[in-house]
Amino acid sequence: MKEVLTNPTAGYYMNRDVFGQTGDFITSPEISQMFGELIAVWLVNEWTKCGRPTPFQIAELGPGRGTLMADILRVFSKFKIAGSDFSVNLVEVSPYLGQVQEKQLCPTQAQEATEVPQGSQHYKQSISLYGSQVRWYNHISDLPRTFTLFLAHEFFDALPIHKLVKVDQGWREVLIDLNREDLTLRYVISRDRTPACLYRLDNESREELEVSPQSLIITQTMAARIHQDGGIGLVIDYGHEGDKTDTFRGFKNHKLHDPLVDPGTADLTADVDFAALKWAATHPRAFEDWKANLTYGTVDQKDFLTRVGINLRLEQLLASCRDENVARDLKSAHKMLTDPMEMGSKFKFLALYPSVMEKILERYPPPGFV
Repeated sequence: MKEVLTNPTAGYYMNRDVFGQTGDFITSPEISQMFGELIAVWLVNEWTKCGRPTPFQIAELGPGRGTLMADILRVFSKFKIAGSDFSVNLVEVSPYLGQVQEKQLCPTQAQEATEVPQGSQHYKQSISLYGSQVRWYNHISDLPRTFTLFLAHEFFDALPIHKLVKVDQGWREVLIDLNREDLTLRYVISRDRTPACLYRLDNESREELEVSPQSLIITQTMAARIHQDGGIGLVIDYGHEGDKTDTFRGFKNHKLHDPLVDPGTADLTADVDFAALKWAATHPRAFEDWKANLTYGTVDQKDFLTRVGINLRLEQLLASCRDENVARDLKSAHKMLTDPMEMGSKFKFLALYPSVMEKILERYPPPGFV
């Protein structure tokens, strides 16, 4: 998965725009501005609940085209959140998508190369439409140490997984091999245990499962930052609570695609194991010193968006709309985002908070989750 998706020269994400109607899949921010606006209001509300600490940053992992962040920054500007006390930091490994994001977020700066100071952790920087610093990073561990609003929308589903199956001899890993007769790829089962088989399997009742060590490490890094520097995390993705088995698949032209056919031409994905993410958010690594964070969720996208006001926002937009086609598109977008048969039940929301917030959250629970 890592090689197919992020190989520097031939990786699926590295040299093309894969989003939207002309790509291989579409995401919630591309469907309607309402999605990003409500996420922004939620973030402002929770930041305020923390005492509005400054300086602070919003850090998005895998920002896609930058559409979600553009909607968030527009709303933030209405709350006068901009300037030197606030920065935007994007974790992005694709040079092509980094350029797309820069044009989206920094339209007046995109044509002017801003020199990155020598020794900086980031590889690119610019100024947003609203005056905030925008920087690009390769890894979450490179982000500045300050209060952070972490955002990961359809990020974890693209991280590499290991597939494990239980056989008579115990757990084994499903590997990918070359069929030398016709030079096609095929699945095989490892002869012996592999390092991935050391995953927490003692009380596992499933006969088959998928594990993503990179997802766990990133979640633990996020959790450590939230505990040590202050912050909040919001993860949005399709996934399950540790009960699904075989979800690895490909998508091409908005249709399912065999992951082993024409690698590099289709998106590869697996449902996010939210139970595993919650475990990682509450279990520090041996060399780390931080207390377990608080987790809320998961809740369905339909429930979250409804609770934070998508119906009211739709009414406001329709009231000011004078174009029947635009009004029809708004209603259609609302349905796609919230209908359980569309995205409403498929996507889940998970929130992370530092343990010091426990008393405040008991009194003022996070909106959207209750």
